[in-house]
Amino acid sequence: MAKNYYDITLALAGIAQSARLVQQLAHNGQCDTEALSVSLKSIMVTDSPSTLAIFGLEKDLTMGLETLPSVLTNNRQELSAELTRYVLSIMVLERKLSANHQALNELATRISQVERQLAHFDIESETIYSSLASLYVDIVSPLGPRIQVTGSPDALQKPLVQAKVRAALLAGIRAAVLWQQVGGSRLQFMFSRNRLLNQVREILANR
Repeated sequence: MAKNYYDITLALAGIAQSARLVQQLAHNGQCDTEALSVSLKSIMVTDSPSTLAIFGLEKDLTMGLETLPSVLTNNRQELSAELTRYVLSIMVLERKLSANHQALNELATRISQVERQLAHFDIESETIYSSLASLYVDIVSPLGPRIQVTGSPDALQKPLVQAKVRAALLAGIRAAVLWQQVGGSRLQFMFSRNRLLNQVREILANR
């Protein structure tokens, strides 16, 4: 069966977008707010007609699509290696989550609580950041291994930055679940890089 590389690439871009947001936050204490908003909204979409609809439009994944080549080409530069480490760590954590039915059920319950909060708060509010962050800390992170976030100690000590980092990691897990659902696999990530890179270029050229 031919894999749907379009959907697989979009989901991978979702993971890469989260990794890049974590990196921006960890190093600068701030990030691309539009990209963060897209990623966080995707956590709330539990039922969707298509992979793209989870994120919105192709242009909403621009950051992720532009980040993917440095992850896929095994670029040895420090920042690229850091991104690759985040992407792979998110994938490992997603496998742990998906194997744990209790954690999945708890996650679904807590996400619906956050949805109720969204009736009163914007997705880019401190309340929602901290709700999503606590969801990550309580349910996903204990499944291990912990994702080591590196960057500026000053930035990483700020509670709001910590909350955004954890919320972005949760969005990465969401994208990794999706990636598995549409037929993504670690083998492909290792051996079908050219196929994925071509798809990234095609999407970026056409959006």
